Amino acid sequence: MFREMRRFGQQLSDEQCRQVLTQQKRGVLALLGDEGYPYTVPLDFWYDPSRQRICFHCAKVGHKIDAIAACDKASFCVYDEGHTEGDWSLFFNSVVSFGRIRVVDDPDDVIEIARQIGLKFYPAAEEVEEEIAKAANRLAAIELAIEHLAGKRVHEQ
Repeated sequence: MFREMRRFGQQLSDEQCRQVLTQQKRGVLALLGDEGYPYTVPLDFWYDPSRQRICFHCAKVGHKIDAIAACDKASFCVYDEGHTEGDWSLFFNSVVSFGRIRVVDDPDDVIEIARQIGLKFYPAAEEVEEEIAKAANRLAAIELAIEHLAGKRVHEQ
């Protein structure tokens, strides 16, 4: 169902893909938006390897929630900062995941998702808990259940 990578020599292993997902903080979620137009939005995320899912926090209403209600297929793209070798030539790793996305309905899971995302940004766990306490009644979460994952080492020259 999913295409094979055409430039397979640049393909990342599953372990390298998981490493990019674990280490990076942000990516771009792609959904089917209003009137069939693609809707992409940059988001903070948490990769949960134990459940093979990528999780996001969000508001309880809005374009993302409406798009998910209309179509549960999504993709999410993440890439690292990369590095240069030699002159200006840039090497970086990118990962694209495909799957089904849904609104998380378990309140404890919503809080855990917010906590894990917060821990990627805040210097102390106490600060994360304070922010969650302030926003808990407005907080929602969505999860992308990964069906297919592909990564590639890109060399811009």
